[in-house]
Amino acid sequence: MNRRRKLKLKLNLITMFFLAVSFISVTLAWFIYSGLATVQTEVNVKAWYIELEKEGEKVSNNIVISVDDIYPGMETITETVNIKNLGDSVAAVNYNIKTARILGNSENYYDANTGAISTIDLEDKLAHEYPFHINMNLSKNFILEKTDEGTFNISVSWPLDSGTDELDSFWGTEAYKFQLEEEKALELDKNYQIRPSIQIVISLTAEQYVETETSSDMKYPLGKQIIFDVVNKKQCSQIGGNCIRMNVIDVNNRLSDEKVTLIPNLLKFDELATYNNYTAQYQNVVQSWKVENRPLTANDILKVVSTDIYNSKIIREGLSDSIIGTLNNENRVQSLLSNSSNGNGYYIFKPLEFLKSSVCYWTNTNYDNERAMAVKTGTDVTKLYGESKNTECKVIPVITALKEDLEKQ
Repeated sequence: MNRRRKLKLKLNLITMFFLAVSFISVTLAWFIYSGLATVQTEVNVKAWYIELEKEGEKVSNNIVISVDDIYPGMETITETVNIKNLGDSVAAVNYNIKTARILGNSENYYDANTGAISTIDLEDKLAHEYPFHINMNLSKNFILEKTDEGTFNISVSWPLDSGTDELDSFWGTEAYKFQLEEEKALELDKNYQIRPSIQIVISLTAEQYVETETSSDMKYPLGKQIIFDVVNKKQCSQIGGNCIRMNVIDVNNRLSDEKVTLIPNLLKFDELATYNNYTAQYQNVVQSWKVENRPLTANDILKVVSTDIYNSKIIREGLSDSIIGTLNNENRVQSLLSNSSNGNGYYIFKPLEFLKSSVCYWTNTNYDNERAMAVKTGTDVTKLYGESKNTECKVIPVITALKEDLEKQ
């Protein structure tokens, strides 16, 4: 009986949204304006071709995300803009949220010009503080000359069973009220244009790459492979002995960063240990290493995989799958980890070669009293999950190498 009542409540909630907005029939509407154009033109865009002049003049496109239909259980909306550099110089690419409006309440209107909220904080809010989730990211912050390309990605989702029934109900009511107000405004003025439920204006910019402290370090992009000597602390030309193949796991290493975070090749480690023997096995692995090292954590994994705002998800019992989303600060990562352990949850993501292993490997992060966070790759996905502490898994260190050592031969 309780299940029927709950189901009826959810169906009524969704019905309310169908009254508030029409059924979704299109994906996001894109309006791209070239910062160099004298006449603004409105087009549907899937690619942005940039060609910086010799003076390195900045170019920009305003991307307006207009979402008319949003409700619990909606299909995740995704859009990708391909960015191609046709010029003769490296382009530094960035984006900023200029304005964001959620329905019609002034408390949910954000304007970057006021300085009240930064793009980073607003990104975090849009990704995590509403029952619906709006995520965006760049595949990388620089694009090499002539042949290189990157992507700007956006996803909008609202899980049906998100565990936030009160918020779902509140925002359902707000959406209904907003739609009625828009229709009333149209009745009073036939020239009035009904506003979409959500509208976000993003400035995507490209300019000639200049080396500053905040510039992305082109030598160390996420995933780059490096062969490093962990005893003599220098680069190697080939694998063998103390020379281990490693990959960068910094999401956006900058020129001002003195160190680079590396994960060694997982195939290098054959010995297994229970979590209770984690410390002893870790010391056994790194005892001869001279390079700075530390244990791998669940935070390391989540920061890397959260850059995929389409496929990286949190799975919890009794709730709908949810995109992990933008992770810009440690507090948000910790909150996400707490949510997963409370709901007996785990994370899945597309297998990345440098994180992939058919044999489980530990992170140095507790899940609960009986389990610790581990990683393992199955047929189609890699999973970060709570593994029994009595299970034997690999123990993986993380290297924090000085850039001056990485550049030694």
